[in-house]
Amino acid sequence: MRAIERAELVDSLRHAFGFLTILPVTSAGETPTSAARAWFPFVGLALGAALVGLDAAAREGLPPIVVGALLLAALLILTRALHTEGFLDCCDGLFGAYTAEDRLRILRDTHVGAFAVIGGAALIVTKWSLLASTPDAARIGLLLVFPCLARFGMLLTMAAFPYARAQGVGTSLQQDGRHWHAAVGLLTAALVSALFLGPGGLVLMAAVSVASLILGRWMTGMLGGMTGDAYGAVNELGEVLALVLGVALAPALPDLFDAPFW
Repeated sequence: MRAIERAELVDSLRHAFGFLTILPVTSAGETPTSAARAWFPFVGLALGAALVGLDAAAREGLPPIVVGALLLAALLILTRALHTEGFLDCCDGLFGAYTAEDRLRILRDTHVGAFAVIGGAALIVTKWSLLASTPDAARIGLLLVFPCLARFGMLLTMAAFPYARAQGVGTSLQQDGRHWHAAVGLLTAALVSALFLGPGGLVLMAAVSVASLILGRWMTGMLGGMTGDAYGAVNELGEVLALVLGVALAPALPDLFDAPFW
């Protein structure tokens, strides 16, 4: 029994990385299990660790504005732009129609509208500028934490709100949902935030959590539930919020971001 549970644990972790990253750890067409969502914040931490490594190498000879662009490009590549695509679709779907049925139809449309272009440009420029201006005192911590918190916000919306479609990218993640999924994600996000950013990390976690739930509630009202694209939008806006608060608060309140890990 323990061997089976251990195997299921490994499979869920593998599915989380296969679904959220470009890593070839799952077979083509393999459907992620609902347990995979428990590891979403951990996958975010791994992405943050990759950004820290790239940042350390790039900052040796490149200006911050170029480093910020490289970090953004790396994040897009490592995630196959999965969440960014969802954000773009939501820009068109949520703002380009007046009924839930039309919004859901637009979300599945492969064409890109004006709202997606404008929203995508704003998202890219904002993230680029934030990654280029992250304060040195908390830079490593923020790079590690912000992808983790954004994916925890996505996990929260999966646990709190229903899925809008009978079939879709997120349906397998919603099946057989259990409380331990959210508990593992919560513990991971809290430990990562506290260890790498101190009390300030927990402030960022609380802010991203509340914002994700508010955003999820609004999108559920607009669509009749969440979708894969909606999860992507939650992730993207969670990343931006965590970076904005970190860039704004870390220099002004350095004692708040006194991380015990360092």
